[in-house]
Amino acid sequence: MAYFWQTDPNPNESHEKQYEHQEFHSINQPLSSSQVSLSFDQVVVEISNKTPLSESEIEENTFFGPTAPNMDSQSHSLDETHQISFNRFTSKSPEVSWHQVRKTPVIGFSPSVLPEPQECSWRNPMGQYHGTDDSRLNILAPSSTSLDKINPQRELENENYNYHIGFESSIPPVHSSSSTDFMSKEEHKRSGYMNIGEPSLMLSKGWFLPRMWESAWPKNIEPIGCSIQLLEVPQGSNTSLASFCDKVKKIREIYHATDINTNSGKIWSIATAFPYRLFSNTKFNINIFTDTSTEPLRLMPYANCLVKDLIAEILHFCTNVQLFPKDHILSICGSEEFLQNDHCLGSHKMFQKDKSVIQLHLQKNREDLAKLSRKHEDDHSQFYLNQLLEFMHIWKVSRQCLLTLIKKYDFHLKCPLNTQENVDNIIEDVKKICSVLGCVETKQITDAANELSLILQRKAENFYQNSETSAKGLIEKVTTELSTSIYQLINVYCSSFYADFQPVNAPGCISYVHPGLHSHLSFTVHAAHNIPETWVYSYKAFSFSCWLSYAGKKLCQVRNYRNIPVKKSFFFLVNWNETINFPLEIKSLPRESMLIIKLYGIACATNNANLLAWTCFPLFPKEKSILGSMLFSVTFQSEPPLAMMAPGVWDVSQPSPVTLQIDFPATGWEYIKPDYEETRAHLEEPPKECLKHIARLSQKQSPLLLSEEKRRYLWFYRSYCNSENCSLPLVLGSAPGWDERTVSEMHTILRKWTFSDPLEVLGLLTSRLLTDAQNEVYFKSWYQKLLAALQFCVGKALSDEFSKERKLIKILGDIGGKVKSASDHQRQEVLKKEIGRLEEFFQDGNTCHLPLNPALCIKGIDRDACSYFTSNALPLKITFINANPMGKNISIIFKAGNDLRQDMLVLQIIQVMDNIWLQEGLDMQMIIYRCLSTGKDQGLVQMVPDAVTLAKIHRHSGLIGPLKENTIKKWFSQHNHLKADYEKALRNFFYSCAGWCVVTFILGVRDRHNDNIMLTKSGHMFHIDFGKFLGHAQTFGGIKRDRAPFIFTSEMEYFITEGGKNPQHFQDFVELCCRAYNIVRKHSRLLLNLLEMMLYAGLPELSGIQDLKYVYNNLRPQDTDLEATSHFTKKIKESLECFPVKLNNLIHTLAQMSTISPAKSTSQTFPQESCLLSTTRSIQRATILGFSKKPSNLYLIQVTHSNNETSLTEKSFDQFSKLHSQLQRQFPSLTLPEFPHWWHLPFTNSDHKRFGDLNHYTKELLNGSYEVANSDCVLSFFLSEPVQQAIKESTLVYLDEKFSDKKPQVQLVISYKDVKLTILVKHIKNIHLPDGSAPSAHVEFYLLPYPSEVRRRKTKSVPKCTDPTYNEIVVYDEVTELQGHVLMLIVKSKTVFVGAINIQLCSVPLNEEKWYPLGNSII
Repeated sequence: MAYFWQTDPNPNESHEKQYEHQEFHSINQPLSSSQVSLSFDQVVVEISNKTPLSESEIEENTFFGPTAPNMDSQSHSLDETHQISFNRFTSKSPEVSWHQVRKTPVIGFSPSVLPEPQECSWRNPMGQYHGTDDSRLNILAPSSTSLDKINPQRELENENYNYHIGFESSIPPVHSSSSTDFMSKEEHKRSGYMNIGEPSLMLSKGWFLPRMWESAWPKNIEPIGCSIQLLEVPQGSNTSLASFCDKVKKIREIYHATDINTNSGKIWSIATAFPYRLFSNTKFNINIFTDTSTEPLRLMPYANCLVKDLIAEILHFCTNVQLFPKDHILSICGSEEFLQNDHCLGSHKMFQKDKSVIQLHLQKNREDLAKLSRKHEDDHSQFYLNQLLEFMHIWKVSRQCLLTLIKKYDFHLKCPLNTQENVDNIIEDVKKICSVLGCVETKQITDAANELSLILQRKAENFYQNSETSAKGLIEKVTTELSTSIYQLINVYCSSFYADFQPVNAPGCISYVHPGLHSHLSFTVHAAHNIPETWVYSYKAFSFSCWLSYAGKKLCQVRNYRNIPVKKSFFFLVNWNETINFPLEIKSLPRESMLIIKLYGIACATNNANLLAWTCFPLFPKEKSILGSMLFSVTFQSEPPLAMMAPGVWDVSQPSPVTLQIDFPATGWEYIKPDYEETRAHLEEPPKECLKHIARLSQKQSPLLLSEEKRRYLWFYRSYCNSENCSLPLVLGSAPGWDERTVSEMHTILRKWTFSDPLEVLGLLTSRLLTDAQNEVYFKSWYQKLLAALQFCVGKALSDEFSKERKLIKILGDIGGKVKSASDHQRQEVLKKEIGRLEEFFQDGNTCHLPLNPALCIKGIDRDACSYFTSNALPLKITFINANPMGKNISIIFKAGNDLRQDMLVLQIIQVMDNIWLQEGLDMQMIIYRCLSTGKDQGLVQMVPDAVTLAKIHRHSGLIGPLKENTIKKWFSQHNHLKADYEKALRNFFYSCAGWCVVTFILGVRDRHNDNIMLTKSGHMFHIDFGKFLGHAQTFGGIKRDRAPFIFTSEMEYFITEGGKNPQHFQDFVELCCRAYNIVRKHSRLLLNLLEMMLYAGLPELSGIQDLKYVYNNLRPQDTDLEATSHFTKKIKESLECFPVKLNNLIHTLAQMSTISPAKSTSQTFPQESCLLSTTRSIQRATILGFSKKPSNLYLIQVTHSNNETSLTEKSFDQFSKLHSQLQRQFPSLTLPEFPHWWHLPFTNSDHKRFGDLNHYTKELLNGSYEVANSDCVLSFFLSEPVQQAIKESTLVYLDEKFSDKKPQVQLVISYKDVKLTILVKHIKNIHLPDGSAPSAHVEFYLLPYPSEVRRRKTKSVPKCTDPTYNEIVVYDEVTELQGHVLMLIVKSKTVFVGAINIQLCSVPLNEEKWYPLGNSII
């Protein structure tokens, strides 16, 4: 985002006069020989010359000035590229003389285009720069004056701090202004002091960021008796870390331990807004258990009853003593979950899902129930990250270790330097200090060490002839420079990385530059430290490149083509010392700009440049630019993820084996939020077409789904967008950039926008703001800091509970690994042995909350109930003993080797959909099990009691169980003998099956087969295992195994319609699916926003915009409800008629049966008692009369013998099929009639709809070949097992009786808008052909009085169905009015007339569902 940088609006005259004495460098000077100019690889966005920020242009110039005590006539900066001799000066005469040693090579634009940066040893005494009228630009030069304004206590706190450089005896401490008054000027001269009494000169350390947070440090300084003193900083020396600790501490201070409202220490039940549509006059069956009674109290309160009112009623029944309800609470039996007293019962999630008898426990609100609360001592604990992060020592450099090395260095420094051994000892100490500081060796340290090693040689050569320069003076000078360089390195290290120490009063060394308002981005890349030896021998030289990126886009790139070889001093390093210039003005850069630096190695063998490492960091952290010299860690990961580049993608605050040293100019740029002016006071009325187009674009829900052209259109008409016709994320996401004018417009839109729902702004949280879990190494430090902050805020009790849970997970992971690595025959023994570790965990009454559900507390292991599954991942089944005596044991699955994050996401999205349905009054009976990813490829999964896979049900039905129609119906009948239980199971299946059809379709859940679909005896169906979603289908040999939009098979339809007895149940099922689908579609924006935020979370199936588009296409937010209903009905039809689903289930069943003992076949066989039947007992005909009502659905067949006698027999469809198969084997040469096999299933399939097909087959069979008609197979089939007529008459359902009192009807929804007539054909019921068979009906429409050939519309036909479902839309355009128009509707089966009706359009209710009767003739 482009921000506005502020300067001082009131320049004073004295400062202006000072510029007259400065030496300015013309921007037109030619390129020197030592400077290297490089071209830019790419400039994607030109943002440097758009908006001038000041009316008066000023020259870009460089300003220098001394700001710190001078130890000698010259001092050394970290890179020592310049040396400056200073004149004695005061604040009134800031005259500076310059002595330039050499120029730094420049990369990028030449100085003729950009200002040339200069460097000096000490800082500018001025805190601000002047010369411009623009109040939005502030170039900050840190000074004690400016710092004191921010932190007035700093000077008082630091006035007694002393520091020593070199020898203690030779360099006395430098005092602050308050202490220098006690010393005379002569004393200052003798001791080498420089008076720094002027407040403007009392500056913080040099080229490093000012220590703004020193007031929060402990006041104790470790007196170590040596030259370098370190201040203990428990919360960290880094500005970011210290700020983080401070903010976390302030958050905790808001919530005191004594506040029971925010520190109850209890686990409260989840409560939502009261679902009025779900609970109108609903009552709950509740059993209340108390500590004073053994029998439960049974109550039936209304859903809108407050919990506290229920407690008052309970107390009234239980005791005569007046008790206060606020002193009591209700918990759920078997858990530590408590109801919220100020909420209604129906607002709690458990009441919305559980319709059975609910068990509650009334308890006094005692202190022991708040065992997880914070205590008084927690409020006074300090936030020290290194203590909380037990598994990661955050301080890579131990303060104690560094102090030990400094003491040793100081000891050797005090020894007489008259032998080479003493000098070598000092140099070795310096090397060790550099080693613990990331193996960083600055040029100053190298030069000082080399100078020290030459002392004895120069002394022997009698190099110094001047009496004023003694050997002692030389040693003092060199050791002072060496100590100063070490001091500066420590300070840079503490500024760059996390450390628990800080040098006291570090010396300053910085040059401040005033480049002007239009200065370009510039910095110096000095060196890469601690190059690995493998690189040294593999690469002959090294180079680097710099990228500037924003929001996943590359703004600009600069490549360094100078290949520098490695050199060795203390360590291997590459010293570039190159200045990089970007052709982008700093004022126009987005505040969130990221700088990426790549390190390349030139291979010795191929001369190719190989990417070795990279680092990235924000240019403007904390809304200010980086100042001075900094160290940055690099990562050896592959290419940086540019698309998700954001602060935190690589943690530069932790040292790495290779460290990059970069110097930034000392010009402080600070973002000042501008005051925007309203630019559009009076807007003209927008064209209607414009508003319509905005409304159409808003249906896209996410800016990612808009094309560039559509985003430009939306931004152009942004002033006409509001909360009624568009969404805020769409408008702001269409902004062309982050320049000043665009940002101003965005603020204007934000101020005017009216927010109706907090979820509306969820889309503003883009995916780039989230962490990238795919590369956990990037964000590991942030995760750990957040965890440490959480532990600090919640207190010791809850923090200890977290530790126990982590230990439990680790034990489970170890057990799972050992079981998996064991051989097949040893696994059970290994599991039994390792279970002992869990038993040790729970010894001595130790309890632990279950991470999967914190409301459950466990106290032990049920050893005998633990086992493992034989699937590929070998998950463990672990059964815990509930610590609550009123609760049952708890079984969970521990999975290792599976990434459960995607399962978590899918289940959470499904939970969101279920919450939406509940608020709309629709309970889809969804079972959404708990799932928790506890680490890389491991996690916990809830076990649903009494649930079995559909595959197991299929296996119990025999080899072809997946191909049978009645498998599911038969299984539910076996487990629900009572009629009420069976009907309840049917209802639960009806709703849950519809709910899972909708959610699996929207999310595109794939890899669906009978092993990941589960059923409970109570009728609930649910899916498991979500490794494939968003349409990423499972393939086998390059062929997609998932062909259906979702899983809805004919056996499910068979159970819903009760074997065809209630065909209209299927129509109700379609209606329920479409209603649930349309309810979710209204919240498309929420679902898309949730998924968009996870685009870069590293999930394998959710990684790009195409995945988001898949969900958008399934939600179809642009469609009307009628269009969506028609669309989803087509998907139901596709799923129901998809034969590969059954084939896939059969393959899985056969695969499972090959690994376990095969189930015994339960299929019927033909009886063999009628071996030889007389040929005289031939059959004239056989007619199916109907079907029986008993659960095993059988057709009743009336058989007419040759003597005209009749008999009855019962046969199932499977028996008909087996008869046909036997005849095919027995008579292979004869032509048999075509049999209506199960794969010829119609759209709405049931046995009673096969009457016509089977009657036709029987007729052709008996009237065909004499040999076939009189074969033993046919005769035994029709004449064996006769049934009594009297018994069957009571249960038989005849076709004529079944439909004699039911008239044919058609259901329509007619709407009319903007001269468009829309008809939704929903369902038809009770239609038959003249022979009583089911028609293959379609619907024809004619809009009269127009000619029939012009206004004829037609639906698709539904094969062989008496109650077909269509949900097809018929549209007539250019219908100017309904008056005088008649809609003629005709139902036909091919060319056979079935029914018709004429509808007067002027009298029909619009936009309403209505059943219309069908007549038996066309009017």
